[in-house]
Amino acid sequence: MKTQKVTTFLWFPGQLAEEAARFYAEVLPEARVLDSSPMATNFEVAGTRFVALNGNPGQPFTEAMSILIECEDQAEVDRLWAGLTAGGGQPGQCGWLKDRFGVSWQVIPRRLFELMGNPAVVKAMMKMSKIDIAALESAEEGAPPRRR
Repeated sequence: MKTQKVTTFLWFPGQLAEEAARFYAEVLPEARVLDSSPMATNFEVAGTRFVALNGNPGQPFTEAMSILIECEDQAEVDRLWAGLTAGGGQPGQCGWLKDRFGVSWQVIPRRLFELMGNPAVVKAMMKMSKIDIAALESAEEGAPPRRR
């Protein structure tokens, strides 16, 4: 078994670490809680280990650190967006959101990376909250050809 050399620690206020880890295990693909103690809960998402710590008085999460989830299609974007914003999460701009614990996420369809070279697509994306693949593809089709 390969050891993960870098692990993200998320410091939650009070005693919310286990609740947050269980929430992520329910909402995210290939996610599970590994173990829990009064101080920390270890969980895994798509093979990447995270540690949720209890504590954090007065140190809120900010957009300066976010977790990106690359989605296969619009259905996955929609499902994860709904799941992560449930219970008090907040939508942001350009595929960003904050979950109910304040952690910032980017819910991004793989197709977006293919379309980003087109300025019309970027302009359309800047007006979005949740990414809409069909709308971005329409923006690409309606844009003048790119100069080479």
